[in-house]
Amino acid sequence: MCQDIDKQKILKNLGNNIRKFRNAMNISQEELAFKINSARNFVGCIERAEKSCTIITLYKIAKALNIKLEELVKDIDRA
Repeated sequence: MCQDIDKQKILKNLGNNIRKFRNAMNISQEELAFKINSARNFVGCIERAEKSCTIITLYKIAKALNIKLEELVKDIDRA
């Protein structure tokens, strides 16, 4: 049986990871959105943990940020 999952914590940490890698590449939310064929406000919502996204979208984000998907989701369940 799975332990209780704190969805909000996971989304917040994922958003922080995306923002960290995006800032390291020195690209805007708008540029990232263009690379993944999405809207800038959607990227912002993901970074602020207001929305979740599919594994396909996560894969596109990782590719756009030139990182492996594993790096993007690393430690997203941390405290």
